[in-house]
Amino acid sequence: MTSLSEDPPSPIGEDDRDTAVRRLQEAYAEGHVSHEEMDEGLDRVLTAEGRGELASVLDSLPAEKPGSTSTIAAAGGRIRRGGRWRVPRILKVESAFGRVRLDLSRAVIEHPVVDIQLQLGTGNARITVPRDAIVDIEGVHSGWKDSRYRTPRRSRPGGPTIRISGTMGFGRLKVRHARR
Repeated sequence: MTSLSEDPPSPIGEDDRDTAVRRLQEAYAEGHVSHEEMDEGLDRVLTAEGRGELASVLDSLPAEKPGSTSTIAAAGGRIRRGGRWRVPRILKVESAFGRVRLDLSRAVIEHPVVDIQLQLGTGNARITVPRDAIVDIEGVHSGWKDSRYRTPRRSRPGGPTIRISGTMGFGRLKVRHARR
């Protein structure tokens, strides 16, 4: 017979685990934890069996900044951002029909890592990133055409990391670096 204090730990969902991994990586990128601390934390997060174990890893990290997620959505038509605009830590872009144009070349990017999460039905997406940005499009899944991105020949260190993920039904993602 088990006592109340021996209840099994509440199960962890994949979203919870992914969020914990992202927070650890951000803390490392921002210099809040060392490489060794991040490795140890990742090991604890990936082997955790209950929410309490996740919480013990995350409690030592700085709190997430409020307002670090923003959503741009349109049922149909175009989604366009360009010029000087403030890029949130997480940008969700949702469109059932229409084109998406995001130009981050002159945008204000305050975070070392920016996640762009695409949820597009039909239509192409074109994202222009700063010249010194590091781009990761491994998380993009397309039902129709492959994504297009070519790593620049010469890149300068110190730019933001732009991680693009999500799903595109019928359309293509094109990512390019700004020329200036």
